Amino acid sequence: MKNSLKEIFTGFNSLVTGMRITLGEFFKPIVTVQYPHESLKMPKRFRGHIELVRDPETGKAICFACKLCERACPSDCITVEGAKLDGAKKKSVTEYKLDFTKCSLCGSCVEACRDNAIRYTHQYNLASTNREDFIMDLFKRMEDDAKANPMPETPKPEVAPQPPANEAPKAEQPQPAAPAQPN
Repeated sequence: MKNSLKEIFTGFNSLVTGMRITLGEFFKPIVTVQYPHESLKMPKRFRGHIELVRDPETGKAICFACKLCERACPSDCITVEGAKLDGAKKKSVTEYKLDFTKCSLCGSCVEACRDNAIRYTHQYNLASTNREDFIMDLFKRMEDDAKANPMPETPKPEVAPQPPANEAPKAEQPQPAAPAQPN
């Protein structure tokens, strides 16, 4: 008899504890994200796959195919090709391939890039059943993005007109002094 009363009391205590926790959670704000219709905001330090950075002035890739990122990658998942274009001082990147199936997101490539020409993206919902979808040509992707989202034109500051070199600058006329006021 004593054991059955103890079991009933323990069961009732367990029920009350569970209901208290359930009611406490019921009145808390909702944190569930309805995934296909809503997406999460990734923190600044999130490491997605890498991407090439565009020069804000020209809209072209900052990368000049120095291959430091390719050499720094321990997974051997980056391939960079470049060529010197007509009239250019440096080489320009022509192909930048990333095999994301091998990438360990270690950050060695981003750290090795001395010109900050590559950075991490905040894309997290990459899913596919096809392996070729994860072998990315980042240069082509950047060019497609540049066509879709051109860099905004920054207005150039207006410069005050300068007098021609053969004219002497006009001397400023002295201002008449204000009369002194008695105290």
